[in-house]
Amino acid sequence: MAIERFGSWASPVSAEALVARSVSLGEVHRGRRDLWWAEGRPEEGGRTQLVRRAPDGTSRDVLADGVSVRTRVHEYGGGAWWLRGDDVVFAEWTSQRLWLLVDGEERPRPLTPECDGVQCFADGRVTPDGRWTVCVRERAVEGAEPVSELVAVRLDPSSPEGDQPIVLVAGADFHATPRVSPDGARLAFVRWSHPHMPWDVTELCVSELTEIDDVLVAGEPRVVAGGVDESISEPQWWGERLVFISDRTGWWNLHDVDLATGVVSPIATIDAEIGMPHWVFDNARYAGLDDGRIVVAFLRDGFDHLGVVIDGAVRELDLPFTSYSSLRADGGQIVAVAASMTAEPAVVRIGGFGLDEMPSVEVLRAPRELPVGPGSISVAEPISFPTSGGRTAHALFYPPCNERFEGSIDERPPLIVLSHGGPTSAARPQFSLALQYWTTRGFAVVDVNYGGSTGYGRAYRRQLDGAWGIVDVDDCAAAAMFLVERGDVDGDRLIIRGGSAGGYTTLCALTFTDVFDAGASLYGIVDLETLATDTHKFEARYLDSLVGPYPARRDLYVERSPIHHTDRLSCPVIVLQGLDDKVVPPSQAEQMVAALAAKGLPHEYVAFEGEGHGFRRAESIVRAIEAEASFYARVLGFDLADDRSAPPPPAP
Repeated sequence: MAIERFGSWASPVSAEALVARSVSLGEVHRGRRDLWWAEGRPEEGGRTQLVRRAPDGTSRDVLADGVSVRTRVHEYGGGAWWLRGDDVVFAEWTSQRLWLLVDGEERPRPLTPECDGVQCFADGRVTPDGRWTVCVRERAVEGAEPVSELVAVRLDPSSPEGDQPIVLVAGADFHATPRVSPDGARLAFVRWSHPHMPWDVTELCVSELTEIDDVLVAGEPRVVAGGVDESISEPQWWGERLVFISDRTGWWNLHDVDLATGVVSPIATIDAEIGMPHWVFDNARYAGLDDGRIVVAFLRDGFDHLGVVIDGAVRELDLPFTSYSSLRADGGQIVAVAASMTAEPAVVRIGGFGLDEMPSVEVLRAPRELPVGPGSISVAEPISFPTSGGRTAHALFYPPCNERFEGSIDERPPLIVLSHGGPTSAARPQFSLALQYWTTRGFAVVDVNYGGSTGYGRAYRRQLDGAWGIVDVDDCAAAAMFLVERGDVDGDRLIIRGGSAGGYTTLCALTFTDVFDAGASLYGIVDLETLATDTHKFEARYLDSLVGPYPARRDLYVERSPIHHTDRLSCPVIVLQGLDDKVVPPSQAEQMVAALAAKGLPHEYVAFEGEGHGFRRAESIVRAIEAEASFYARVLGFDLADDRSAPPPPAP
């Protein structure tokens, strides 16, 4: 094993390997006969394709070249397609129209008219008679915020160009998860309004559904759960039973409601998070089997687990996965997207939920073959550490790992502190080739679940209320210093990086602390005041809870905005930004770059045409990470290896 400087190791993970045959697996749905899932493909311009798997195990792409399934609702999207048997309803990215592709036909039919993106649709379901789809519509209004509504769309439109949707429910600022009861007589949904966010305060509502003169009509909504200090998500009908996730116990757990009495009862109580923050539509963290049992994914101590509900408790299953999403029932089994700390996400079928059964796993869509061998995979160590205010924060720590190299005994590796977005999100407990790009080069990485992150209960999530730019920064700095004091990393080569809200935390840490030696902001926020007045509707009032009401507490917005304190910034920064970003506009990045140039600090600005909030195209992903690695090498004073000369991993 060769001894080389940390950061200079020749890695089997090239930037091109990050996107080669790469897919991001989205929602899974069970059709009448086939299994369907979505694949985001960087090598195809970042588009989302639908894949259909027949019972004989063969899979095929569904949509023609160039067609992408994606919705602009809330800008973050999700829930852009759903099924009627093995017919698929989908929102097409360019036009944002709804289309129906009937099983056996080659061309989809338009369900809604051309609208130039004025109408966007998401998170739908089909009525039991198959005549209507009910979904969320976000409708642009000139000179005002977009309007959120629940609408009905005919699946057999009267016009060949599609019919205008029928408004069923309106009035709240936001609506989500419209779910029609099995008898077609009721509609359950979740709603919330400014200044609340869906992980803080939501209401679960039910409306009666009737059809009058061939028009679907919804009655006045009745609130059946939720309200002050309760976040509800993922309602599902099981016969007459309405099940949902609520954090009324302090954790996102399963409950149901008796619609006759209004009594809400827990189905399973566990000190772990079954639910997740509603950033995207159509999350699915639980599924009901044919025999009435419920299978749940739950996040505890930084890792996902799978369990089955038995007598009000959750029995954990012994499975190799550490991350789950899109759980769907498949008779007595479930299908889901699952990943581990050593394998990328796969579509799997899981069975064996009985007391005397061993769990079974069938891989339906395998992950790609990795360019890195098992001996060079860094596996996360969960750590907890003291931080400001007598609190304890959490993180996943990845030491450098490369079976061909080691550092000298008198050197410690540079550390990259990852500050996740959201900021309500969490470190993802699964294999990431992009993370291994760094660890195989000799960097240590710590992925911080700072106060405000999901996975540790409502009280932990609320630690960021009024304290964004303080608690998150303190916890990222504390994670770095904990690892320095433990002897894991070099205290003179500490890097912090993050995207979006994580980019804001990064820039605050570089500005308001002297802990870090360099940083990378990916589409990060530099001016809270600009964000409060120039962002999209979904997050337009988010800062009310994270910082304070604007403009009443403008002083806090100025106090915590890095752009107003660049005199305190003294280390190199690389800024990466999509020029089509509607969430954090490019003007934010440009302000910071101008300030860095004015101070004469080492910096680099990399802008991406055609990219929004996050990079989807293969060429953008490659360019971004290569620029970042080169920047770190230059400012921290080490040489990058010629990665393309690194030999492939040995055969297993």
